[in-house]
Amino acid sequence: MLFDPLHYPYPSRRMLSVARRGMVATSQALAAQAGLEMLKRGGNAVDAAIATAAALTVVEPTSNGLGSDAFAIVAVGGQLYGLNASGPAPRRLSAELVRAKGHAEMPRFGWFPVTVPGAVAGWVALWKRFGRLPFAELLQPAITYAAEDYPLTPVLAANWQAACRVYAGKGEEFAEWFRVFAPNGRAPQCGEMWCSPDHARTLELIAETEGEAFYRGEVAERIGHCARESGGYLRYDDLSVFEPEWVRPISVRYHGYDVWELPPNGQGLVALVALGILDGWEFAGREDVETYHRQIEALKLAMTAGKAVITERSQMPVEPEALLDASYLAALRKRITGSAQEPEAVIPKDHGTVYLAVADGEGNMVSFIQSNYMGFGSGIVVPGTGVALQNRGAGFSLDDGHPNCLRPGKRTYHTIIPGFLTKDGQPIGPFGVMGGFMQPQGHLQVVMNAVDFHLNPQAALDAPRWQWIEGNTVELEETVPSHIKAALARRGHKVVIPVTSGGFGRGQIIWRDENGVLLGGTEPRADGAVAVW
Repeated sequence: MLFDPLHYPYPSRRMLSVARRGMVATSQALAAQAGLEMLKRGGNAVDAAIATAAALTVVEPTSNGLGSDAFAIVAVGGQLYGLNASGPAPRRLSAELVRAKGHAEMPRFGWFPVTVPGAVAGWVALWKRFGRLPFAELLQPAITYAAEDYPLTPVLAANWQAACRVYAGKGEEFAEWFRVFAPNGRAPQCGEMWCSPDHARTLELIAETEGEAFYRGEVAERIGHCARESGGYLRYDDLSVFEPEWVRPISVRYHGYDVWELPPNGQGLVALVALGILDGWEFAGREDVETYHRQIEALKLAMTAGKAVITERSQMPVEPEALLDASYLAALRKRITGSAQEPEAVIPKDHGTVYLAVADGEGNMVSFIQSNYMGFGSGIVVPGTGVALQNRGAGFSLDDGHPNCLRPGKRTYHTIIPGFLTKDGQPIGPFGVMGGFMQPQGHLQVVMNAVDFHLNPQAALDAPRWQWIEGNTVELEETVPSHIKAALARRGHKVVIPVTSGGFGRGQIIWRDENGVLLGGTEPRADGAVAVW
C-alpha cells in the first residue's frame, strides 16, 4: 500500500445525512447497507437493526460478535420499549472460586470473565415482538459477508492489530483465536480480505432455528463442550435457560428535553445523573472553560455514585430512581466549585463495542448496542463456530462487600448503553457513543451539543471531546482549543492530550424533525457510515 490509511494531514468534513424513507447509522458501511437492504425489502426499523447487528459481528469483530451482550431502546407507535439482553455469570463460577485460584481481581482474559452471551437472544426477542420480515432473511447479508469475505477498513485493521498484540504469548487457550482471526500468523491489514466459514455456518444455524441452535442446540453444545474440556465454567444449561428481559426505560429532564436510558445493570444511570446535575445551569457557550469544567465535575460525581451502587438491579443497595431525585441532584450540584475535586472512584479505560441507530419512514426508531467488552473479548474462540466469547465478567468485583461482587447467575455492571431523546412526549431519535466507560461521558457531551449548542447530528459528533480517567486526570482531544486546555489546568485538572482519538468513543445519531425528515450523523473517529433511502 502506497499510503497510511490512518494518516489525514488536512481537515476533513462530513455533511449531515438527510432522508425520508429510512436511515441506518453505524460504524461499518457494509453493516449499514445490510440494514438499509431490509428497509427496501419492506422491513421496518427493527428488522433493519437486527440485520445491521448481525452484519457487525462479521465486519467489525474487533468490537462485537455472536458472543456479545446487547441492549436496545425501541420507539414504536409513540411508545418506548427497553430490552436488556445481557447474560449472567455461569452458575458454577463465584468470587470465592476465583480468589481460590489466586486472583485478587477479576481476570480480563481467558475463561474467568466469560458470561452468557445475550446478543443473539436479543435479536430474536426484538424480532418476535416487532419484526416483519422472516428472521432468516435478516441474517443473510451477515452470512454472505462471513462466507465470501470482505476488505478490512482502516480503524478496523488498526484495532485488529492491537488485539493480536494483546493475545500474543498468552497460552494455548488462545490458539483458536489466532487460527480464526490471524490465519496467516498475523492480523489482516487495511484492504486485505478476510472471511470466516465457521462464523457463516453458525449464523446459518441461528437463522434456520430462530436462535434456538445458539442456546438449546448444536452451538450451545459446542460452547459447553469447549468450556468443559479447556477449564471453563460456562455450560449448556447456563445457555439453555437464558432469556432477555424487557424493561422500562428511565429518564431525566434536561433543558426541556427528556433523555432516556435503560435501568441498571447498565451505566446509563450515570449519564442521567450527570445531566440532572447540569440541568440546574445555563451554558454561555460550548468553547467556554466553565462549560467544560462543570461537565467534567458533574460526570465525576455521577460516575463515582454509579460505580458504588450499579449492578444487577435487584441487588442494588438503592433504587435507581433515588439517584434521579431532584433533591439528591441539587445536593450534588452544590458540591461543584470553581476548582477540580478529586473523587474516590478509579475508572478503567478498556472498551470494545458497536452502536447503531435506525429509523424507518413509518416513525419506528431503534437505538441498539452490542459488545464483546474489551476488543475481541476474552480471547476464547469456540472451535468450529467462529464464536469469540465476551469478557463482560471482567467488570465484576471480588470484594464480598461490594454490590457488584461476582455471584453465580448474576449480571455485572454493564458499560454499554443505548440512548434516546424525546420532547413533549414525541420521539426525537436514537443516539449512542460506544467505548467502555467513555459511554456516559459521550452521551452527556452529545446531548449538550444538540440541546444547548444547537449542533446538527453530524456536528454534534464531530465536536472535540474530553474523557475523565481517574482522580483529576482528564484527557482532551487535540482539537480542544488551547485556551480551554490551559484554563482547565489552572483550575486543577490534570490535562492529558493522547496521541490518538481512539479512546473518545464512536457515536451515531438520527433525529426526526417536525416534518418527518430524518437527519443523521456518524462518527468521524471510526469507519462509520449513514445509509439512506
